[in-house]
Amino acid sequence: MRFRIATAFASFAFILLLSTSNTFAQQKGQWVPGQIGLNAGILPDPGASIVNLDMAYSASRLNGPHGNALPVTGSYHFWVVENIFYYVPNFKVLGGHLAFGLAQPTVANGSLTLPQFGASFGGFGLADTYVQPATLGWSTKRIASYLSYAFFAPTGRYSPGATNNVGSGYWGNDFLTGTTLYITKNQGTSANLFTDWEFHGSRQETNGARITPGQTFTDEWGLGQALPLKKDQSMLAQVGGVGYDQWQVSANGGTISNPVPGGPPLPASLLPFYSVHAAGVQANFLMPPKNFSASFKYYWEYSATSRPQGATLVIGATWTFRIPKPAKAP
Repeated sequence: MRFRIATAFASFAFILLLSTSNTFAQQKGQWVPGQIGLNAGILPDPGASIVNLDMAYSASRLNGPHGNALPVTGSYHFWVVENIFYYVPNFKVLGGHLAFGLAQPTVANGSLTLPQFGASFGGFGLADTYVQPATLGWSTKRIASYLSYAFFAPTGRYSPGATNNVGSGYWGNDFLTGTTLYITKNQGTSANLFTDWEFHGSRQETNGARITPGQTFTDEWGLGQALPLKKDQSMLAQVGGVGYDQWQVSANGGTISNPVPGGPPLPASLLPFYSVHAAGVQANFLMPPKNFSASFKYYWEYSATSRPQGATLVIGATWTFRIPKPAKAP
Protein backbone atom coordinates (compact mmCIF):
# COMPACT_ATOMS: atom_id res chain seq x y z
CA MET A 1 0.00 0.00 0.00
CA ARG A 2 2.83 2.42 0.84
CA PHE A 3 4.48 1.63 -2.49
CA ARG A 4 1.26 2.33 -4.38
CA ILE A 5 0.76 5.63 -2.57
CA ALA A 6 4.36 6.67 -3.30
CA THR A 7 4.00 5.71 -6.96
CA ALA A 8 0.72 7.60 -7.31
CA PHE A 9 2.23 10.64 -5.60
CA ALA A 10 5.26 10.58 -7.89
CA SER A 11 3.07 10.34 -11.00
CA PHE A 12 0.87 13.18 -9.79
CA ALA A 13 3.89 15.34 -9.00
CA PHE A 14 5.36 14.56 -12.40
CA ILE A 15 2.20 15.57 -14.26
CA LEU A 16 1.89 18.70 -12.12
CA LEU A 17 5.49 19.64 -12.85
CA LEU A 18 4.96 19.20 -16.60
CA SER A 19 1.99 21.56 -16.40
CA THR A 20 3.85 24.35 -14.61
CA SER A 21 7.49 24.29 -15.67
CA ASN A 22 9.78 24.47 -18.67
CA THR A 23 10.38 20.72 -18.68
CA PHE A 24 6.97 20.53 -20.31
CA ALA A 25 8.54 21.59 -23.65
CA GLN A 26 10.90 18.66 -23.49
CA GLN A 27 11.78 18.20 -27.15
CA LYS A 28 11.64 19.44 -30.73
CA GLY A 29 12.65 17.68 -33.92
CA GLN A 30 16.27 17.83 -35.05
CA TRP A 31 15.16 19.35 -38.35
CA VAL A 32 14.58 23.07 -37.81
CA PRO A 33 11.58 23.96 -40.02
CA GLY A 34 11.75 26.96 -42.34
CA GLN A 35 14.87 26.00 -44.28
CA ILE A 36 13.24 25.05 -47.60
CA GLY A 37 10.18 27.02 -48.76
CA LEU A 38 10.03 27.69 -52.53
CA ASN A 39 11.90 25.54 -55.08
CA ALA A 40 11.64 22.59 -52.70
CA GLY A 41 12.30 19.93 -55.35
CA ILE A 42 15.13 21.60 -57.26
CA LEU A 43 18.67 20.31 -56.77
CA PRO A 44 21.66 22.58 -57.38
CA ASP A 45 23.15 22.51 -60.88
CA PRO A 46 26.03 20.07 -61.50
CA GLY A 47 29.11 21.29 -59.69
CA ALA A 48 29.92 22.47 -56.19
CA SER A 49 27.45 24.67 -54.32
CA ILE A 50 27.92 26.64 -51.12
CA VAL A 51 24.80 27.56 -49.16
CA ASN A 52 24.66 29.91 -46.19
CA LEU A 53 21.52 30.02 -44.05
CA ASP A 54 21.06 32.35 -41.09
CA MET A 55 18.03 31.42 -38.97
CA ALA A 56 16.59 33.30 -36.01
CA TYR A 57 13.77 31.93 -33.86
CA SER A 58 12.08 33.79 -31.01
CA ALA A 59 9.16 32.87 -28.76
CA SER A 60 7.75 34.38 -25.60
CA ARG A 61 4.91 31.85 -25.39
CA LEU A 62 5.09 28.22 -24.25
CA ASN A 63 2.01 26.13 -25.03
CA GLY A 64 0.53 23.17 -23.19
CA PRO A 65 -0.77 19.93 -24.74
CA HIS A 66 -4.05 21.60 -25.73
CA GLY A 67 -2.43 24.71 -27.23
CA ASN A 68 -3.03 26.82 -24.14
CA ALA A 69 -0.34 29.28 -23.05
CA LEU A 70 1.54 28.31 -19.88
CA PRO A 71 2.76 30.87 -17.33
CA VAL A 72 6.46 31.33 -18.10
CA THR A 73 8.94 34.14 -17.61
CA GLY A 74 11.48 35.28 -20.14
CA SER A 75 11.69 33.97 -23.69
CA TYR A 76 13.22 31.23 -25.79
CA HIS A 77 15.34 32.18 -28.77
CA PHE A 78 18.20 30.97 -30.87
CA TRP A 79 20.30 32.12 -33.79
CA VAL A 80 21.88 29.47 -36.00
CA VAL A 81 24.29 29.92 -38.91
CA GLU A 82 24.41 26.97 -41.31
CA ASN A 83 27.16 26.50 -43.88
CA ILE A 84 26.14 23.76 -46.31
CA PHE A 85 28.24 22.22 -49.07
CA TYR A 86 26.60 20.33 -51.96
CA TYR A 87 28.24 18.43 -54.77
CA VAL A 88 26.29 17.29 -57.84
CA PRO A 89 28.24 15.16 -60.36
CA ASN A 90 27.72 15.91 -64.06
CA PHE A 91 26.22 12.53 -64.94
CA LYS A 92 22.91 10.75 -64.43
CA VAL A 93 21.84 7.60 -62.60
CA LEU A 94 18.42 6.09 -63.30
CA GLY A 95 17.62 9.20 -65.30
CA GLY A 96 18.39 11.55 -62.41
CA HIS A 97 21.26 13.46 -60.81
CA LEU A 98 23.05 12.38 -57.66
CA ALA A 99 23.76 14.90 -54.92
CA PHE A 100 25.83 14.84 -51.74
CA GLY A 101 25.55 17.35 -48.90
CA LEU A 102 27.28 18.30 -45.64
CA ALA A 103 26.29 21.02 -43.15
CA GLN A 104 29.27 22.05 -41.02
CA PRO A 105 30.43 24.30 -39.51
CA THR A 106 26.99 25.10 -38.09
CA VAL A 107 27.02 27.35 -35.05
CA ALA A 108 24.18 28.32 -32.71
CA ASN A 109 23.71 30.23 -29.45
CA GLY A 110 21.31 27.76 -27.84
CA SER A 111 19.71 24.35 -28.03
CA LEU A 112 17.71 23.69 -31.20
CA THR A 113 15.93 20.65 -29.73
CA LEU A 114 15.61 21.37 -25.98
CA PRO A 115 13.90 24.76 -25.59
CA GLN A 116 14.43 26.51 -22.25
CA PHE A 117 12.77 29.80 -21.37
CA GLY A 118 14.86 32.43 -19.65
CA ALA A 119 18.00 30.25 -19.72
CA SER A 120 21.42 31.84 -19.80
CA PHE A 121 23.11 30.38 -22.83
CA GLY A 122 26.85 29.83 -22.91
CA GLY A 123 27.53 31.67 -26.16
CA PHE A 124 27.90 30.24 -29.63
CA GLY A 125 29.04 26.68 -30.17
CA LEU A 126 29.19 24.06 -32.87
CA ALA A 127 25.85 22.34 -33.46
CA ASP A 128 25.29 18.79 -34.66
CA THR A 129 26.69 17.74 -38.05
CA TYR A 130 24.19 17.13 -40.86
CA VAL A 131 25.26 14.68 -43.58
CA GLN A 132 23.25 13.97 -46.74
CA PRO A 133 25.13 11.05 -48.36
CA ALA A 134 22.49 9.81 -50.79
CA THR A 135 20.18 11.97 -52.93
CA LEU A 136 18.70 11.26 -56.35
CA GLY A 137 16.75 13.94 -58.19
CA TRP A 138 14.82 14.16 -61.44
CA SER A 139 13.69 17.14 -63.50
CA THR A 140 11.27 17.60 -66.42
CA LYS A 141 9.57 20.62 -67.94
CA ARG A 142 6.70 20.39 -65.45
CA ILE A 143 8.10 18.81 -62.31
CA ALA A 144 11.34 18.53 -60.31
CA SER A 145 11.68 16.09 -57.41
CA TYR A 146 14.18 14.16 -55.32
CA LEU A 147 14.47 11.41 -52.71
CA SER A 148 17.17 11.57 -50.06
CA TYR A 149 18.58 9.99 -46.92
CA ALA A 150 20.44 12.08 -44.34
CA PHE A 151 21.58 11.78 -40.74
CA PHE A 152 22.50 14.02 -37.80
CA ALA A 153 25.67 13.19 -35.88
CA PRO A 154 25.65 14.47 -32.24
CA THR A 155 28.81 16.57 -32.50
CA GLY A 156 27.33 19.62 -30.75
CA ARG A 157 27.92 20.42 -27.09
CA TYR A 158 25.55 18.45 -24.88
CA SER A 159 25.52 17.64 -21.18
CA PRO A 160 22.44 16.22 -19.38
CA GLY A 161 20.61 18.99 -17.53
CA ALA A 162 22.90 21.80 -18.74
CA THR A 163 21.42 25.15 -19.78
CA ASN A 164 24.05 25.89 -22.44
CA ASN A 165 23.51 22.86 -24.69
CA VAL A 166 23.85 23.38 -28.43
CA GLY A 167 23.72 19.79 -29.71
CA SER A 168 20.87 17.30 -29.38
CA GLY A 169 22.87 14.52 -27.70
CA TYR A 170 21.65 11.74 -29.99
CA TRP A 171 21.89 10.38 -33.56
CA GLY A 172 19.07 10.99 -36.03
CA ASN A 173 18.09 9.44 -39.36
CA ASP A 174 16.10 11.47 -41.90
CA PHE A 175 14.21 10.39 -45.01
CA LEU A 176 13.55 13.41 -47.23
CA THR A 177 11.49 14.23 -50.32
CA GLY A 178 11.25 17.44 -52.33
CA THR A 179 8.81 18.32 -55.11
CA THR A 180 8.34 21.40 -57.29
CA LEU A 181 5.37 21.35 -59.66
CA TYR A 182 5.40 23.97 -62.42
CA ILE A 183 1.83 25.13 -62.84
CA THR A 184 2.55 27.21 -65.97
CA LYS A 185 4.45 26.13 -69.10
CA ASN A 186 7.10 28.84 -68.64
CA GLN A 187 7.81 27.48 -65.12
CA GLY A 188 7.04 30.87 -63.62
CA THR A 189 4.36 29.65 -61.19
CA SER A 190 5.18 26.72 -58.95
CA ALA A 191 3.76 24.67 -56.07
CA ASN A 192 6.29 23.17 -53.68
CA LEU A 193 6.37 20.50 -50.99
CA PHE A 194 9.20 19.16 -48.82
CA THR A 195 8.88 16.34 -46.26
CA ASP A 196 11.20 14.89 -43.62
CA TRP A 197 10.57 11.83 -41.46
CA GLU A 198 12.99 11.63 -38.51
CA PHE A 199 13.97 8.51 -36.55
CA HIS A 200 16.00 9.15 -33.40
CA GLY A 201 18.55 7.39 -31.25
CA SER A 202 18.72 7.65 -27.46
CA ARG A 203 19.98 10.53 -25.32
CA GLN A 204 21.40 10.45 -21.79
CA GLU A 205 19.32 12.28 -19.19
CA THR A 206 20.07 13.16 -15.56
CA ASN A 207 19.91 10.67 -12.67
CA GLY A 208 20.57 7.64 -14.87
CA ALA A 209 17.55 8.12 -17.14
CA ARG A 210 17.87 7.65 -20.90
CA ILE A 211 15.24 8.76 -23.43
CA THR A 212 14.67 7.90 -27.10
CA PRO A 213 12.78 10.86 -28.59
CA GLY A 214 9.75 9.90 -30.66
CA GLN A 215 9.71 10.11 -34.44
CA THR A 216 9.05 13.49 -36.04
CA PHE A 217 7.39 14.39 -39.34
CA THR A 218 7.92 17.78 -40.96
CA ASP A 219 6.48 19.30 -44.12
CA GLU A 220 7.33 22.62 -45.71
CA TRP A 221 5.20 24.06 -48.51
CA GLY A 222 5.08 27.06 -50.77
CA LEU A 223 3.32 28.65 -53.76
CA GLY A 224 5.53 31.03 -55.72
CA GLN A 225 5.65 33.28 -58.78
CA ALA A 226 8.83 34.26 -60.67
CA LEU A 227 9.05 37.70 -62.28
CA PRO A 228 11.77 38.82 -64.75
CA LEU A 229 13.68 41.90 -63.66
CA LYS A 230 15.43 42.06 -67.05
CA LYS A 231 14.08 41.16 -70.48
CA ASP A 232 16.79 38.55 -71.01
CA GLN A 233 15.83 36.98 -67.66
CA SER A 234 19.37 37.33 -66.35
CA MET A 235 17.80 38.65 -63.15
CA LEU A 236 14.64 37.27 -61.59
CA ALA A 237 12.52 37.96 -58.56
CA GLN A 238 10.42 35.25 -56.95
CA VAL A 239 7.75 35.87 -54.33
CA GLY A 240 5.23 33.64 -52.66
CA GLY A 241 3.51 32.25 -49.60
CA VAL A 242 5.21 29.53 -47.55
CA GLY A 243 4.60 27.53 -44.41
CA TYR A 244 5.66 24.57 -42.31
CA ASP A 245 4.15 21.92 -40.05
CA GLN A 246 5.93 19.61 -37.63
CA TRP A 247 4.49 16.80 -35.49
CA GLN A 248 5.77 14.18 -33.12
CA VAL A 249 4.28 10.98 -34.57
CA SER A 250 5.37 8.28 -32.10
CA ALA A 251 5.76 8.08 -28.34
CA ASN A 252 9.06 8.68 -26.58
CA GLY A 253 10.88 5.57 -25.42
CA GLY A 254 13.11 4.92 -22.45
CA THR A 255 12.97 6.88 -19.20
CA ILE A 256 13.14 10.44 -17.89
CA SER A 257 14.27 11.84 -14.56
CA ASN A 258 11.78 11.72 -11.71
CA PRO A 259 10.71 15.17 -10.43
CA VAL A 260 10.58 13.72 -6.91
CA PRO A 261 14.11 13.79 -5.41
CA GLY A 262 15.48 10.28 -5.10
CA GLY A 263 12.61 8.78 -7.07
CA PRO A 264 13.23 6.18 -9.79
CA PRO A 265 13.23 7.19 -13.49
CA LEU A 266 9.76 7.38 -15.03
CA PRO A 267 8.55 6.16 -18.45
CA ALA A 268 9.28 8.72 -21.17
CA SER A 269 6.00 7.76 -22.82
CA LEU A 270 4.27 9.98 -20.21
CA LEU A 271 5.58 13.05 -22.04
CA PRO A 272 3.01 14.71 -24.33
CA PHE A 273 3.42 14.89 -28.12
CA TYR A 274 4.46 18.24 -29.64
CA SER A 275 3.38 19.98 -32.85
CA VAL A 276 3.69 23.36 -34.57
CA HIS A 277 2.14 25.03 -37.62
CA ALA A 278 3.29 28.22 -39.36
CA ALA A 279 2.66 30.37 -42.43
CA GLY A 280 4.68 33.19 -43.92
CA VAL A 281 6.19 34.89 -46.95
CA GLN A 282 9.31 34.39 -49.06
CA ALA A 283 11.16 36.63 -51.52
CA ASN A 284 14.05 35.44 -53.71
CA PHE A 285 16.54 37.23 -55.96
CA LEU A 286 18.07 35.05 -58.67
CA MET A 287 20.88 35.58 -61.19
CA PRO A 288 20.91 32.36 -63.28
CA PRO A 289 23.95 33.27 -65.47
CA LYS A 290 25.97 33.96 -62.30
CA ASN A 291 24.69 30.81 -60.51
CA PHE A 292 23.70 32.96 -57.54
CA SER A 293 20.51 33.33 -55.54
CA ALA A 294 19.49 35.02 -52.28
CA SER A 295 16.36 34.48 -50.19
CA PHE A 296 14.36 35.98 -47.34
CA LYS A 297 11.66 34.12 -45.39
CA TYR A 298 9.55 35.01 -42.38
CA TYR A 299 7.12 32.63 -40.65
CA TRP A 300 4.45 33.26 -38.00
CA GLU A 301 3.59 30.19 -35.92
CA TYR A 302 -0.18 30.25 -35.49
CA SER A 303 -0.57 27.00 -33.54
CA ALA A 304 1.61 24.84 -31.30
CA THR A 305 1.22 22.16 -28.63
CA SER A 306 3.73 21.10 -25.97
CA ARG A 307 6.40 23.47 -27.28
CA PRO A 308 7.11 27.19 -27.87
CA GLN A 309 5.06 29.25 -30.32
CA GLY A 310 6.89 32.13 -31.97
CA ALA A 311 8.33 33.33 -35.28
CA THR A 312 11.15 32.24 -37.60
CA LEU A 313 13.35 34.48 -39.78
CA VAL A 314 15.59 32.94 -42.46
CA ILE A 315 18.09 34.72 -44.71
CA GLY A 316 20.12 32.70 -47.18
CA ALA A 317 22.38 32.77 -50.23
CA THR A 318 23.61 30.09 -52.66
CA TRP A 319 26.59 30.07 -55.00
CA THR A 320 27.17 27.26 -57.51
CA PHE A 321 30.51 26.68 -59.24
CA ARG A 322 29.75 24.75 -62.43
CA ILE A 323 32.19 21.84 -62.89
CA PRO A 324 32.81 21.58 -65.80
CA LYS A 325 31.59 24.93 -67.02
CA PRO A 326 28.80 24.73 -69.61
CA ALA A 327 29.49 25.85 -73.18
CA LYS A 328 26.99 28.70 -72.72
CA ALA A 329 25.22 30.33 -69.82
CA PRO A 330 22.40 28.10 -68.46
